Amino acid sequence: MTGEVRFVCLSEKKGTPKRAVPEATLVEGFGLAGDAHGGDGHRQVSLLAEEDIHAMRQRGLTLEPGAFGENLVVARLAFSQLGIGSQLQVGEALLEVTQVGKACHRPCAIYYQTGDCIMPRAGLFARVLQGGKVRPGQPVTVTRWVTRSQFTCAVVTVSDRASAGTARDLAGPAVVQQVQEHLGAFVAETRVVADEVPAIQEALRDLAGRGLDLVLTVGGTGLGPRDVTPEATTALLERQVPGLAEAMRAASAQHTPQAWLQRGVAGTLGRTLILNLPGSPRAACENLQVVLPLLPHALALLRGETAHPETDAARGIPV
Repeated sequence: MTGEVRFVCLSEKKGTPKRAVPEATLVEGFGLAGDAHGGDGHRQVSLLAEEDIHAMRQRGLTLEPGAFGENLVVARLAFSQLGIGSQLQVGEALLEVTQVGKACHRPCAIYYQTGDCIMPRAGLFARVLQGGKVRPGQPVTVTRWVTRSQFTCAVVTVSDRASAGTARDLAGPAVVQQVQEHLGAFVAETRVVADEVPAIQEALRDLAGRGLDLVLTVGGTGLGPRDVTPEATTALLERQVPGLAEAMRAASAQHTPQAWLQRGVAGTLGRTLILNLPGSPRAACENLQVVLPLLPHALALLRGETAHPETDAARGIPV
């Protein structure tokens, strides 16, 4: 599927409206050169569909390009179907979608006029994988399509040694493979962090803030003095799901009684389910294998899809 760039918008200072420019440069790992919202985070470029903006204009609004803070206005591309992990070719540049929608820090002027704003539900955010010039009229081609119906996941390995580069992370990749093969999820990101509460919590907040369906932590669930993953996770959870953690411990205990020493927790942050897995590849996969049959229905519940049993049945989810 191919769309077209209609406008390119920049703002030199944060807090000021973006304005349309005839051409700009997408910088790898940053965003648009000269844009105040560029940086090394995952929301380097913001995109809106021209059709969504037109729908707001039909309410009687006079909207200039950049009115919603968008960098790129794109026409004739099915934004409503593009999910996290999709990749877009824009001229020589390559973008990867990292977040769908973003709640505004405070209601904007458009929201006060209409009671609505399209950026929280229709905006796409992306990182720049490859730089290049961008201008109106350029084609925008979907080079990798990840639909929104596909579950998205991140795996965070918690290990002092792996984060310092003195040990190889074996458990994280094993969990990634299991999630891909048995859940069919798109793994949007993998990270390795130290056994430090702030580092763990920063990763969890960031990944849940992007709206990922599932975040799996690997490691730091035992009784060692540096094992703080459960404490870091529990402090952030809005709701606990103790049955998942209990099921993992009980099943793992059939292989080794040491499983009862694992302190991993499970719960939700926003619409993201977070599960703590132990740090050894074998134990992590054994624990995950136990709850995998439950995860499709659990993640659908968090998406608010429970009112459609026919959709659950089509996905193979018990109803």
